[in-house]
Amino acid sequence: MSVADAVGQVLAELGMAQVFGVVGSGNFRVTNALLRGGARFTAARHEMGAAAMADAYARVTGDVAGVSLHQGCGLTNALTGIAEAAKCHTPVLVLAADTAQGDVTSNFHIDQDAAVAAVGATPMRLHSARSAIADAARAYRAAQLERKTVVLSMPLDIQAELIAYPAARPATELTAPPVAIDPAEVASLAELLASAERPVIIGGRGSRAAKHDIRALAEAAGALLIASGGARGVFEGDPWALDVMGGFATDGAAALVREADLIVAFGAALNTWTTRAGSLTDGTRLVQVDDRAEAIGLHRLVDLGLVGDAGAVARAARDALLASAPSRTGYRTPDVRERVDASRYWKDQPVERIDEPGYVDPAELTNAIDALAPIERTVVVDGGNVNCYPGAHLRVPDDAGFVLPLSFQAIGMGLASAVGAAIARPDRLTILGVGDGSLLMAAAELETAARLGLGMLILVYNDGAYGAEVHLFPDSTAQEQEIVRFPDTDITAIARGYGCDGVTVRSMDDLGPVRAWLESPRERPLLVDAKITGRPSWLMAAGHGPDHT
Repeated sequence: MSVADAVGQVLAELGMAQVFGVVGSGNFRVTNALLRGGARFTAARHEMGAAAMADAYARVTGDVAGVSLHQGCGLTNALTGIAEAAKCHTPVLVLAADTAQGDVTSNFHIDQDAAVAAVGATPMRLHSARSAIADAARAYRAAQLERKTVVLSMPLDIQAELIAYPAARPATELTAPPVAIDPAEVASLAELLASAERPVIIGGRGSRAAKHDIRALAEAAGALLIASGGARGVFEGDPWALDVMGGFATDGAAALVREADLIVAFGAALNTWTTRAGSLTDGTRLVQVDDRAEAIGLHRLVDLGLVGDAGAVARAARDALLASAPSRTGYRTPDVRERVDASRYWKDQPVERIDEPGYVDPAELTNAIDALAPIERTVVVDGGNVNCYPGAHLRVPDDAGFVLPLSFQAIGMGLASAVGAAIARPDRLTILGVGDGSLLMAAAELETAARLGLGMLILVYNDGAYGAEVHLFPDSTAQEQEIVRFPDTDITAIARGYGCDGVTVRSMDDLGPVRAWLESPRERPLLVDAKITGRPSWLMAAGHGPDHT
């Protein structure tokens, strides 16, 4: 068979079950080969959308998601989504056709490996017909076991060659080598926990598979639990867990973290967003646990760094702690429990209602949607001034129920990410929170959502502007702000044109159709064009919001 057919076949056999993409001549055959092998294919309307869909799908399921792209321009269109996935260490395998070897005259020719490396992804390629199956399997392994976003460039001339199959098929059993744990470092962690009076444990994306072991460690240490923004929901349901760390934290949650005398982070980067530029962690003993040595101390200096699997470290630390200090109250006192309960969710915080006729207050709106919608949901958040409303006010059921594609700080990926999340968990209601600028940047994927019959709720916080820029420059003149402001747009009409249902909300009395849609079979998306006040969100007002400097 052709190399293109063989590559698609072996990747399907290795476990690639879901592929997103935009098909052109260069990736037509390999995509069809994947389908014949049993993979599912979702056609996006733009390559960046395909990459964002795959990123979200992989985040929700933990499985390797595929992206299929045309050579050259197909790849460059997808690079923003690829960069986002790479920054999050999302297991995505991008199958990118490439011009024939040595053909620099093709209009599609670029140095694909250099472009991929420039955005932080891992470039790999089919080197020859003879090595093609092994090359493809190696790329899949890198994505699956090393949590890398891999771009496999497939030259057209190699794709067209004929090879024997399945004689050349590689072994399909792939296992990750264990990461050794230093017993001395574990003992040091146990000693720190034993001596701490107010320990807090942060769970990041790298803690998801170890959440039960980390909860057990926290119980033994008397520690409070809290999730990073990217891992929100990882400790949901634990009575000693706060909702979310960093910029999205309530004032009460931030205060409890700030009062800690020891913070232990499992699989969390401790970046500027999680730590509020260090204001939540500076002056506190800081421990970081990660299975990548290069992650330790990358963003914040730490007192102790442990390289190892989060679950293995948590189990070993708990055993050591129980052996030396079997009963620990720590931070888990009755008065702290009351503070945790009172400050866990934004829905329970007082809202200073803004009454502006013709406009709805975004916090009040989001709290109302939170109460109306089923808790079995997946919340997807786009960037900008308004992201704190869906990102903090909408509760999530667990760590699979939250997708935050903001590691690259790019806006416009939320809609496609919501499509990927909805495909990953069709049993849950997907809720997207997005600004008007972000939504219109990628509006073509409304057709994808409608075509697939995805019953997702799209909340558009419409302030007629790129709101973050308006509020980042408060001293600018009205004339200067014209470059980031836009006339009122009927986004509801746009959504209906793509095949979605739509409703415009200018007051809380306009939520009746939303309630009716939630109670219906939800056979296609509903877009809510919420005309919101043009004021800075509480995140921006507090100085914790987007900063594009």
